[in-house]
Amino acid sequence: MERLETPRLELRPLELTDAAQVQRIFPHWEIVRYMDSGIPWPYPADGALTYYRDVALPAMERGDEWHWSVSLKSAPKEVIGGISLVNAADHNRGFWLGLPWQGRGLMTEASAAVTTYWFDTLGFPMMRAPKAVANIASRRISQKNGMRLAAVVERDYVSGRLPTEVWEITAEEWRKNQDRRAGA
Repeated sequence: MERLETPRLELRPLELTDAAQVQRIFPHWEIVRYMDSGIPWPYPADGALTYYRDVALPAMERGDEWHWSVSLKSAPKEVIGGISLVNAADHNRGFWLGLPWQGRGLMTEASAAVTTYWFDTLGFPMMRAPKAVANIASRRISQKNGMRLAAVVERDYVSGRLPTEVWEITAEEWRKNQDRRAGA
């Protein structure tokens, strides 16, 4: 798994040592409410360490999941969020960003980098990203990434059972969108 870069960000493969920083910035209702119901709430004091050690790092070793810690290039040792790819039927990309860094387009950059990795490095033909209908900021990222709405289903989140949009894009569509942007 490789380190990825965007104009403003460094995405480095997740490490167990990142857990302490994540534990300080992740457990906020505004961040977790639209995340999968498997995330415990209230978030335990060792939640990040336990998740990294027992779930994320073993999945990375098996080659089932790819997790990156997100940092600004201007402060590369400070973790500000996380982004993941998952080899699952209807859930291939997920992310979160600490509250002070939201609303700046940073996760749009990170999402584009890992989507390119999904298609060009890992060779998958399709990406799907579910999100709660109420999660408007996440929907905008999918739209900016050229994804299209494929389905609306119900799904369980930390905040309860909610209507969920499943957004998708094919490798071919992704590449055409990237070519258009490069030519613009």
